[in-house]
Formats: sequence, structure tokens, C-alpha cells
Amino acid sequence: MEKGELDKSSSADGDSQVPPDPVAQQHELLISEIESTDGHLGTALRSIYDGPEPEKFLNRLDARIKAHDKEIEAMCNHHYQGFIESVHSLLQVRSDVKKLNTEIQTTNVDLKKSGQSVLSRGEELVKHRKIQKNIEAAIETLSLCLPVLETYGKLREQMAAKRYYPALKTLEQLEHTYLPRVSKYRFSQVMCETIPRLRDNINEASMSDLKDFLESIRKHSGRIGEVAMKQTAHENSLDALLVSVKTKKRLAPAPPNPFTGEVDSTAGCNGPHPKTEDDQDPEEGLSAQDLIDFSPVYRCLHIHSVLGTKDRFESYYRKQRRKQARLALQPPPVMDHAMHLVKSQGKDPRPHETLEGYKTYFHNIVGYYVVEDHILSTTSGLINQTYLDELWDMALSKITAVLRTHIGFCTDTNLLLQVKNLIVLFCLTLRSYGFSVSQLFELLLEVRDQYSELLRKMWVEVFNKIFDEDNYTPITVETVEEYRRITNVYPFRDDELEKEPFPKRFPFSQFVPRIYCEVKEYINACLKFSEDLHLSMTEKTEMVYNATSNLMRETLWKGISNLIRRPNLTLVQLIQISINMEHLDQSCIFLEDFISNITGARQDNFRASKLQGQSMFKSAKSDAESEIYKQLDLKIDEFFELASYDWLMVEFEGQPSGYVIDLTSFLQGTFISFTNLPEKVAQTACMSACKHIAECMMNLLKDEEVKSMTEPVLQQFNRDLQECEKFAKENPVRGLDGNTFQLAFADLRQLLNLFLSWEWTSYFADYGKSHSLYVRVSPVTCIILLEKLKESDKKRNSLFMAAFKQKERDKKRLVDTVLKQLRQLVNEQSLQQFS
Repeated sequence: MEKGELDKSSSADGDSQVPPDPVAQQHELLISEIESTDGHLGTALRSIYDGPEPEKFLNRLDARIKAHDKEIEAMCNHHYQGFIESVHSLLQVRSDVKKLNTEIQTTNVDLKKSGQSVLSRGEELVKHRKIQKNIEAAIETLSLCLPVLETYGKLREQMAAKRYYPALKTLEQLEHTYLPRVSKYRFSQVMCETIPRLRDNINEASMSDLKDFLESIRKHSGRIGEVAMKQTAHENSLDALLVSVKTKKRLAPAPPNPFTGEVDSTAGCNGPHPKTEDDQDPEEGLSAQDLIDFSPVYRCLHIHSVLGTKDRFESYYRKQRRKQARLALQPPPVMDHAMHLVKSQGKDPRPHETLEGYKTYFHNIVGYYVVEDHILSTTSGLINQTYLDELWDMALSKITAVLRTHIGFCTDTNLLLQVKNLIVLFCLTLRSYGFSVSQLFELLLEVRDQYSELLRKMWVEVFNKIFDEDNYTPITVETVEEYRRITNVYPFRDDELEKEPFPKRFPFSQFVPRIYCEVKEYINACLKFSEDLHLSMTEKTEMVYNATSNLMRETLWKGISNLIRRPNLTLVQLIQISINMEHLDQSCIFLEDFISNITGARQDNFRASKLQGQSMFKSAKSDAESEIYKQLDLKIDEFFELASYDWLMVEFEGQPSGYVIDLTSFLQGTFISFTNLPEKVAQTACMSACKHIAECMMNLLKDEEVKSMTEPVLQQFNRDLQECEKFAKENPVRGLDGNTFQLAFADLRQLLNLFLSWEWTSYFADYGKSHSLYVRVSPVTCIILLEKLKESDKKRNSLFMAAFKQKERDKKRLVDTVLKQLRQLVNEQSLQQFS
């Protein structure tokens, strides 16, 4: 230690005297770095070899190593005594270890001897533990296999019981839950191979059930529809019997009497079967959906959902149901047969069977859509609202076309009314299930027009029967009851008639109240069709007004027109028809009140909706009056056909002709019957008759077949004209002065006065002046008569003596002069007309 310290001190002195060497300092730093670094020395070694004088570094490194060795040696010398003591202690431990080893061996031998029995027991325990483990493994395996086998057995039982949906669920559970647990066993592979076949069997079986279901609902759709329509009828307070289909029930024959052996022929199949309270419909109280079991559809839908073929199943179901829809929309053969009968015979001889056909048609359609609506509401995705709406739109257009075609051939109003009620109930039923039926209500409006047309055709026969049965004489009543009977059916009021004693006579014939009652019956029939059509009061009132106006304008008007033109009607009958028309015209007001009462509409609100019968009756009255005038003229023509004048008469006898006396007598009796006619009509008829008489007498004078006539003939004409003027002056009808009727004979009177007075100078002087006495005499007529007189003079001059020739020649010259002047007047008139 001392020596080392001296070295250090000497080196320190040397260092203090000698200046420090940079290389030596660098080597010292590298050595210090190497001593202090535990890690990588690559950087330090590179610095050594890259630095200057690496040999000096090695020398310095060796010197440092030697210094450290000296320090280690000094340290070992310092601790040597302790090392010796440790060795001695170790030797002592060695002896103790040997002793301990001996004891351990002794103990080991003793332990082996005592553990030999334990080892044998242990081996037995291990053996039993292995057995126990195997048992537990077997139990565990069986616990895995038993559910598989039980499930498989359950699957077989469900398949045998045709519980296909639970079987499919069991199959899914077996496939996905139990079989994977026992996949290492060979029997599981066999089961896995049978699963696809079982699934196919379930699929086929479920489809078979679905087909049976589809066939069942196709057969029972009619019954389902009938029940649904009955329920709707009850809900809307309609007659449920309307939709009931008549079925013939065969009853077993009654048993024979045990004592006599006789059989009661009134019982059994031939006897009546009264319906008692116990004979109720077993399906009463059930809904339409309760009549069919929908479980096959639900099972099939669930099965195909599980199988992943739901889309294919939906497509199949919709396709099959579309086919059934087409079948349901086809009218029954009864309807087609009825239509062919109407085409061939013009009438359906079996309306009851036709109605049953309509019921069947509606029942099938309602049943179909009730089923589809139930499927829509109880399943998810099998059908949707869009599909059902498209199916209904297709069906609605088809139904409308079928009904329009078949109803168009219906000629029975009762059948048409029942069909209308069926359509209304059909619409109400489908609307309760959410289907739009506005198109069918529009069809009913078309059917209403057809119904009105059929009614009008029926009323043609009714009116014609009234026309044929009427006696065309005023109604005469003997008692108050008879009087009330008439006024109760026809609201006629006349204060003067009320005051008259019995027997009383109405101005009209049975024609009027019967027509009035029949028009009311027609109105009631039209309203009966409008029931349950949900028309507003305005629409209903307008409909009744239009229908009644059409009845009057088309049916009644044609009947009355034909009646008036019947050739066998007498003048008295025509007069009564004219009177009847006046009262029927007044009855339109009563009919308007009747319509207001039964429709509930205030008449003030429908002033614009007036019956067109008033104008029609006025026209009919005018036609009847024209026919009266025509008949009167024809009768006058008949009298004039009896006229036989001696145109070459030599001497006037002074008496009127026989036909004129008969004619005036006839006219007097005829105009007495005009007392019930309005004054204007009677006056017009009388004036028309007088004008026609004057015209006929004028035509006789101007007849081209009469080539000549004498002055006595003109005197006879003058006497006949005086008789006619006398008749006119006696005022045959009230309201006008007799002089008015005499004006009808003014032309003829002036003509005869001119020829009898022979005042030609005055005629020519005052011609064309208003104050002329012969202002109505035509030059052309004068020429015709003068030519005839001239011709008769020629014949007479050849027969008389020559003494008279001078006088005749003077007259001839006068006649020629008058003719010349008359022709000049005619020529002047012609020139004036052309100019």
C-alpha cells in the first residue's frame, strides 16, 4: 500500500513538473470510458484505432491492468483469514451432510416399507377413476345423443299426424341444434342425408293442403258471400231474404202407421215443412270468415318462410287465386241462358231462375274478396293492398261490363228492381271491406234509365187500356159516396158542382182520374227504384220530375195523339177529349204537390223543375180542337155531298134545299154539346163551320164540272144562304154576337147580291174602295159565274121563240161588256202584281 502511494505521489510530482500530453489525456479518457461502460465498446475501440499511436494506448492499457491486478492482490491478502474460516466451516458442514444422508436413507427404507400398501391402493384408485371417467363420458355422450333421437322420433310422429309446420320447426331444431353436437357419430350423417328428403316431403304435403284449401274456398265462396251480404243487409236494415238462394230440401217420407200400415201422403217429401224456431240456420251468427278454415294457408306460408321459398309460394298463391277470380267473374249459365231467351223470344220466361243466377254471381264475387281481405289482414306479405286493389280494379270493370250486358236484355221491371236491390247490397257489402264501388253506383243510374224506359213501355198498355175502356162521357154520380170516391182519387174542387143536387155530373170522363192515378203509380214505381241509392233530395226530386215529364212527353203524348187520330171517334168524343185535356193540364199542379210530398222537397225550391206535361196537354188539347174542327168540316162535307142542284132550273120554288135544313139542324145539336167547351173553342168551332159552309157553297158555284147555270139557281143559292145566315144570327154559341158569325158568309152574300141586283155600274165605280158594297167580290169569280150564265142563255135561246131574241141579244151584249171590263180589272191586277 505504501509503495503504491509512493508511486502515485511520484507520478503526481512528475506530472506537475511535466506539461500534460494530449494523447495521454485522450488515452486516459478512453480507458475510463471502457471501465465505466457495460455495453457496446465499438465506438471506443474505433476511436482507439483511428487515433494516434495505438501502441502507446496498449501500453497504457497494460499498465492500468497491472495496477488493477495489484489492487486485487492487496484485497485478497486483506480477506484471506476470513476465507480460511469459511473453508473450515464448509468441512464441518460436509460431515453433517453425510450424517444427514445416512438418516435420510434409513428413513427412505422405512418409508418404502410403509408405503407399499398405499401404492397398491393408489393403483386400484387410479383404475376405478378411469372406469368412472369412462362412465361419465358415456353418460355425456348419451345425453347428447338422446335429444337427437327423441327429436327425430318426434319429427316422425308429427309427419305421421300431418302437423307439417311443427314438423318443419322440429326438423330445423334437429338440423341446427342437435345434430352438430353429435356430428362425429356415424348415425348423425345418416340423419343429415334424410333431412332434405323430409323437407321436400313437408313442402309437398303443405302444397297438397293448400290445393285442397283453394278448391274448398272455390266451392264455398258462394256461401261465404251469401253470409257476408246477409250481415250487411242486417246492418243496413235491408231484407236479408233478398240474397238467400233457394235450395230444395228433400225430406224423408213419413213412417207408416204402426197399427194400420198407411202412410200419410201429406207428410214427408210431399207435405209442407213449416219452419219453426228450432229450424235455424246452423251458420247464423257466424261471420263470413268463420265459415272457412284458413290454417292451411297460414301453415303453408310459415313453412315456405322457413324453407326460404316464400316468394315462390306467394307467386303460386296469387296465380291460382287470379285464375279463381276469372272463374268467379264469369256469369252463371242461368244468366247467359236468360239473355239468349230474351234475344230469341223477346222475353225471359223464367225471371225467378234468372234472379237466382244474379244472386249466385254476386255471392261468388263477394265470397272471393272477403277471403282475400281476410288473407290480407291476417298474413304478412302473402298479398298486399296494391295487389288487391289491382285485382279489384280488373274485376270491377269486368263486373260492370257483364251487368251492363245482361241487364240490358232484361225486360221485366220486377226482376230489374230485384237486381238493382242485389247490386246495392253487393256494393254496400264490398264497400264495408274497403273496396271502391262508385262505378257500380254509376251503372245503377244507367239501369234506372232503363227501368224508367221499361215502365214507360208498360204504361203504354195501361194508357191504351184506359183509352179503350173510357166511354168519353162526363162522369155522373148518384150518391155522396160516389162523389167522394172520385174526389178522393182526383183532387177536383168546384163550388158550383158542390152546391148542385144529385145526380151530379163532373165535366170530365173516367179518363182523367184514371190517368192521374196511373201517373202517380208511375211516380211511386220510379221512386221505388231510387231507394237505397243514397241520392240527395235534390237529385231524387229532379229524377222524379224528369221521369214524369218523359212519361207525359213521350208515352202519354203519343197515346193521346194516336187516340185523337182514331178514325172511329165521334165529334162528341173529341169534344170530351178536349175537355179532359184541360183538366189533365190542371192536374199537373196536383202532381207537382204530390212529388214534393213524397220526396220531402219544398216546391218553392224547385220552381225551375216544372212538369212538361202542361205544355203537352195544351198541345193535345189544341190537336183535339183541330180534330174537332176537321171532323166538323168532314161532317159538313157529307151534307154537301147530298146537295143536288138543278143548274138549269127555270123557276125558283122559294124553299131552302133539304141538305141545308139538315145541316143547320145538325149544327144546332152539335153546338149545344159545346157548352162544356171553353167559349173561345166553341166560338172558333162555330166560326170555322160557318166559314167552311161558305167555302163549300162557293166551290159549288165555281165547280168546273158545272158548265152552265140559270138565274133561278142563284136565287135558290140565295135562299140557302139566307137559311145559313139565319142559323149564324141565332147565336149558336155563347159569348159572341150572331152578326160575327154572319161575317163568314160575307163573300158569298156580296157575290149573290151583285148577281141578283145586277148593279155592275156600282161595282165598277166603287171597285177597290173600302166603302164599296161589293168589296169582297173577286172579278175572277164574277167571270166564272157570268160565263156559266152566258152558256145557259145560249142553250135557252136556241129553244125559245124569235120574239125574245132581241131581248136576249141586249142582255148578251151587256154580259159581254161586263166580262170585258172584268177581264180588264183582272189584267190590271196582274200587271200591278208583277210591277
